[in-house]
Amino acid sequence: MTHIIIQGLLLSGLYALIAVGFTMIFSVGRVLNLAYGVYIMLGGYIYFQCVQVWHLPKAVGFVMAVAAGVAFAVATYQLLVRRLENNPVAVEISTLILAVVMQALIVMIYGAASRTMWPLVNGVWRIEGVAVTYNILIATVASWFILGGLMWFVHKTHLGRAIMAVSMDRKGAMVSGIDPRRISLITWAISGGLGAIAGVFFATYTQLDPSMWVGPLIIAVAVVVIGGIGSIVGSLIVAHLIGFMETITTSLLAAELRGVFTMLLIIIVLIVTPKGLFGREEL
Repeated sequence: MTHIIIQGLLLSGLYALIAVGFTMIFSVGRVLNLAYGVYIMLGGYIYFQCVQVWHLPKAVGFVMAVAAGVAFAVATYQLLVRRLENNPVAVEISTLILAVVMQALIVMIYGAASRTMWPLVNGVWRIEGVAVTYNILIATVASWFILGGLMWFVHKTHLGRAIMAVSMDRKGAMVSGIDPRRISLITWAISGGLGAIAGVFFATYTQLDPSMWVGPLIIAVAVVVIGGIGSIVGSLIVAHLIGFMETITTSLLAAELRGVFTMLLIIIVLIVTPKGLFGREEL
């Protein structure tokens, strides 16, 4: 039981970080960014290139990974999404195509084989007899701090309140002198950074793989659909619910069933309450 609680908490923090960036883009821009998983993949591969190929310090690799995620997210918005944002279906299709193209480029550069990432920190800590690597522990604690900082930023700063205003009422925000496109650009940049950070953590927790963008994207979609599309609070709560569900499944049943109950939960929620467990809530 202790093992399930500890592992569930550790996995949930990572899932929450993955889901929040995805949720922010929808809440502000009203579009589903299906290339979100690419930020996660880029974060992992750029960190790998910097640290394990170029042998740069881990801190430099981390900063470069985040910068790559932000740059790619900004480019995606400016060159693609901004031209299509009045057509949500076109945005979904184009961002999904972009993700597939980026996967193909990664395969061309690094090959299709999976790679093992060096941990951020070596060592194991035993909590109540449960072995927890320092790597996943630091990744989880960092995720919680980042999410806490994000919530403070959104609710306590002028720019954060502008993001909230656009999320709640785009036309009203325009009347108040707020530029929705500038806010959307900033939100995409934040999302890209969060995704890249999650990518570094996720790759060191699992493996580096050209298809690694798919799993986190499914997790993000599952979290925001179950929690309520656009609900930050719902995303955080459901990320922990899914983290514990997957931990229980892998511990008591089989690892192959990890995502099955999550998918079933999505179907049930959509049938019972299409708006999600927490309805449509803004930032």
